[in-house]
Amino acid sequence: MSLYDYRYSQNKELAMAPFYALIMAAMRQADDENKALLQRAWPEVWAELSKRYHAPGGILPGEGA
Repeated sequence: MSLYDYRYSQNKELAMAPFYALIMAAMRQADDENKALLQRAWPEVWAELSKRYHAPGGILPGEGA
């Protein structure tokens, strides 16, 4: 981590983001090692992210647009 990372974490818009949105964003950006750690910590979030990634517009069957 760095001072930049710390200061960026203080961003008010970022701080208002839903927790699971932050986890999904971290999964998208993580290197292989950190992605594996995140996947083990939140397997259900990884499963949903994967399903939504492959679904048109991120919309799963049974959800409205």
